[in-house]
Amino acid sequence: MIPRILAEKLRHFATKYPIVTVTGPRQSGKTTLIRTCFPDYEYVSFEDPDILLMAKDDPRLFLKRYRDKTIFDEAQRFPELFSYLQSAVDLEGKTGMYILSGSQNFQLMEKITQSLAGRTAILKLMPLSFPEINNSGHKPHSIDNVMFQGCYPRIYDKQLLPKEFYPFYIQTYIERDVRQIQNILNLNLFIRFVKLCAGRIGQLLNISSLATECGITQPTAKAWLSVLEASYIVYLLKPYYKNQNKRLVKTPKLYFLDTGLACSLLGIQEGSQIFAHYLRGELFGNWIISEKLKAKFNAVEDPNFYFWRDNVGNEIDLIIENGETLQIFEIKSGSTYRPEFFKAQNYVEGISDLHFQPLTVVYSGDNTLETKQGMLVSWKDWVE
Repeated sequence: MIPRILAEKLRHFATKYPIVTVTGPRQSGKTTLIRTCFPDYEYVSFEDPDILLMAKDDPRLFLKRYRDKTIFDEAQRFPELFSYLQSAVDLEGKTGMYILSGSQNFQLMEKITQSLAGRTAILKLMPLSFPEINNSGHKPHSIDNVMFQGCYPRIYDKQLLPKEFYPFYIQTYIERDVRQIQNILNLNLFIRFVKLCAGRIGQLLNISSLATECGITQPTAKAWLSVLEASYIVYLLKPYYKNQNKRLVKTPKLYFLDTGLACSLLGIQEGSQIFAHYLRGELFGNWIISEKLKAKFNAVEDPNFYFWRDNVGNEIDLIIENGETLQIFEIKSGSTYRPEFFKAQNYVEGISDLHFQPLTVVYSGDNTLETKQGMLVSWKDWVE
């Protein structure tokens, strides 16, 4: 197993809460992490039809059998259990009784909000972060190679080629998760929709355009996008327009949680093809933002991430709000420093009445250095 940064937080919260819930995309390593952190816990998977039937048949008797130190995997398959868990943990008053895991955020969180609020810590495990990959000895040759391979653990554990992983991942995701979240009849059309989303990576979300090109209604497109969000396939970066009087873009941007998956959907066959690809800049921006997201999730912090864009095209790629302070970042896919990388500095002061830190530029070059305009950070040093 590749060591995961979230492990320390997972063990910590198990000493503070009766239940700890770990969610995240399928194949991100949730089960491996949990079983490694809690080797003395009994493991129960609701993927097993016999276990699921027994639990549904008599939930109270089921919990008498598993009254403490138990891992319930794929918990979203039996959300009715959560009400019984509430009674069980309230009666015992102990910490670390149960560890829940699930890969469908919508169904899982809906039931947790209803039944387990205040009784569970909620941790999100994403695919491997760049530091985790680096520390495992799988150092990449280039940023293009990193973006192409993506970050799912199995690729590195089993030394799989991306083409040996992602097509099957997509098929499994469609057949299992999508059908559980929503009754989508035409799965081929849904796959087309996902590929169209990949073609709009890093762009302003245009539901009307997506629906028209896919041949579906706008309500259907919105519903399908919600499915992709709930299962951690896509991420919508919100626009920043607090305390603003001027006309600003108020439409989110569309990103994928993993660039390797996006590359597969785009039909990219080798990492070397990314260099000349028309979406290389967007893929690089996606990778930078997804790495910072992983860092926030690994620290069990809410990612208050935004972008800023006015009506004449001035833009800031990433804003991170930390209380009364804003961190401002520009993302450049070029590998050679140019002074114009810092042009956003000209209008950064006008975006908010909050305090803000000096502009930082992240680029695809290898050297991190301090310039007259501000800090220039290599992709290799982006998240440490």
